[in-house]
Amino acid sequence: MKFINTGKIIWVFLMIMILLPSCSFIEGVFKAGMGVGILLVVAVIAVVIYVISKLGRK
Repeated sequence: MKFINTGKIIWVFLMIMILLPSCSFIEGVFKAGMGVGILLVVAVIAVVIYVISKLGRK
């Protein structure tokens, strides 16, 4: 099993922080988080509708 080289991860993270303005970097992180949150909400609603439809048929 290979271990992740934390030195490379830190180096890439530092390069991203240096090359991108900090505000746009943070904005990108929050946009990605918002997209994932919306996707999770839609998935949970779909599962609830599926379960209710299966219980209603019995």
